[in-house]
Amino acid sequence: MGFTVTSAFKWWVRDHPGRLALDYDGEEVTYAELYAWAARVAANLVESGVKPGDRVSAFGINSLEYAVLILGVMLAGGITAPLSFRSSVRELKRGLGTLQPALLFCDEERAAFAREAIGNDATPKLRSLSEIRPLRNAPAPRTDQLHDPQPDEPLFIIGTSGSTGDPKGVIYSHRSTMAYAAEFAIMQPRCGNGGSILSTGPYSSASGTLLLMQFLATGATTYAQSRFTPERALQLLQEKKITTFLASVIFFERIAALPEFEHADLSTIAFAQISGARVNPALLARYRERGVVLRQAYGSTEAGGAWAARDATAVSQPEKSGPGAMFTEFAIKAENGGFAPAGVAGEILIRSAGLATGYWNSEAATREAFRDGWLHTGDLGVLDERGNLTFIDRLKDIIISGGLNISAMEVESVIAEVAGVKEVVVLPAKDAQFGETPLAVVHGDPDRISIPAIVEYCNAHLSNYKVPRYVAVESEPLPRLASGKISKIPLREKYKDAHTFLTKVR
Repeated sequence: MGFTVTSAFKWWVRDHPGRLALDYDGEEVTYAELYAWAARVAANLVESGVKPGDRVSAFGINSLEYAVLILGVMLAGGITAPLSFRSSVRELKRGLGTLQPALLFCDEERAAFAREAIGNDATPKLRSLSEIRPLRNAPAPRTDQLHDPQPDEPLFIIGTSGSTGDPKGVIYSHRSTMAYAAEFAIMQPRCGNGGSILSTGPYSSASGTLLLMQFLATGATTYAQSRFTPERALQLLQEKKITTFLASVIFFERIAALPEFEHADLSTIAFAQISGARVNPALLARYRERGVVLRQAYGSTEAGGAWAARDATAVSQPEKSGPGAMFTEFAIKAENGGFAPAGVAGEILIRSAGLATGYWNSEAATREAFRDGWLHTGDLGVLDERGNLTFIDRLKDIIISGGLNISAMEVESVIAEVAGVKEVVVLPAKDAQFGETPLAVVHGDPDRISIPAIVEYCNAHLSNYKVPRYVAVESEPLPRLASGKISKIPLREKYKDAHTFLTKVR
């Protein structure tokens, strides 16, 4: 047996067969039941022609059947390659062209999209996720139908969020996934063996598939919803005495907005990690009132994100993401190519046993991002004297106005505090005098949101050159990626010529 997720899964089946592995929309499956079901799915895949190393893709919303399929692909020796359930036909074609999967499973809602994307091609063969449930009662598989993987074999491929406009397939091996899981379980023992997690991420993101594998490998119970509702999430956190909650900011915000949150008992949460955007101090305070410390995390598709601030830092300096982890190191790249000292901003580098192994079918991109043992993230950050990381912004989201750097995230964080504002994105707008100037795109309560109030608040809390000269109000919620983060690509396109049709507000 090797250092693989498969061997870890088998261990928990042997040691705690009756332990709850998954609770999906109230349907419970133990470790023994889950393994038996996934093994039957694996046999079916092998009989369908899936060989070790073949990609098997899925296109649909999260479900119990989807989770079982992911594990069945693993036991068959295939590579799970999920595709975003929000994909257009064009995006789906692109993903299929890159991954070249043998099979594509989809839910009923997306079947027409899938058929159009495949067209007259012989592969992938299209199958329905609804086929997974009857396989629970299929004949037991033969031993030769299950694969015994080596640690460095690819386990799954996750597409980047595509915020750069150039999505890539990020490969995780059994070894990197196990290292990632082991690091977290050692550092947060209440979250591993016998612990539990409320999972919200789609399987087409690392926050979905990586977390599924991580907590399965460490003997925890995963609670999940096919469609997230804050009411049910808050109920699960309390009734199931969940110990771990890792999610993007929007999920914490929606739960905290519920009236019943005021009296919620969240005392069993041992570790709450928040990511995806700078956190509003008011949100931190609301959870602190309930006894929960929200820890700011830093991560990426290529590196996961289990490296949140430690206890003291999370309380006293909540904007910081901690010093890395047991097997993970942060560094800052200086302008001269070396390592920057504490207090000097630069590109964030990560060195970890849990890093992805590269990009699918893209040696050039792999060489560019994974160099000299470090992942070059393309993000801007700074370390303090204790090694705690503060994420400043994506390098591509730095606005250069009159030669001065402006972090879009810094401006977004201030505007998010303005009454009536629910969502905000800050983009560069062309400016004849300064080259670029900040443009704020906001969505919120139409009866409360006020452009003059936004400008006034920014004037009071930001340097003059950081205050937006343009503000656009969107009547609909801002577009989001599968990960839950706001997608800037369509907004950049919509407002690329904003200086020609928006009026300056100052």
